[in-house]
Amino acid sequence: MVWWYIRLFPPFDFRDSRYSRVFCAGIKGRVAADVIDAGAVPENYIGPIIKKAPENLLIVDAVDFGARPGTIRLLTPQSLSSLTTSTHAPSLCLFVDLLRNEIPVEVCFIGIQPAQTGLNQPLSPPVAQAVKSLTETLARAFPQSSPPC
Repeated sequence: MVWWYIRLFPPFDFRDSRYSRVFCAGIKGRVAADVIDAGAVPENYIGPIIKKAPENLLIVDAVDFGARPGTIRLLTPQSLSSLTTSTHAPSLCLFVDLLRNEIPVEVCFIGIQPAQTGLNQPLSPPVAQAVKSLTETLARAFPQSSPPC
């Protein structure tokens, strides 16, 4: 089974929206998966993803789903499309559709509820703790030394 992790973030460095950059840096090399830093343009990676044909794709992003800051939620493409507060929702749904038209891939999203999205600020404490917890959990579940089950 092949996993790919993709992190997304807006073109500006908004405070908790950039948690995925910290996650990507922390997880790369620690999991049996390819890690892509897609930034604000995941569509640029459709070709490479199709070429590798992963069975599973995990996308991480800041998503406002109205929970307590730092809350981690596993989302499906269908549930993401119903969240009007996600800045990436329309483009991510199209991205997933384009991939699924070419390869059989299961796609899940991990969203962390941001506390603040001010420009050029450090991560808020609850989001920083959530990123650390998520990174450690996935590194234990899918260690680099063995392929995911």
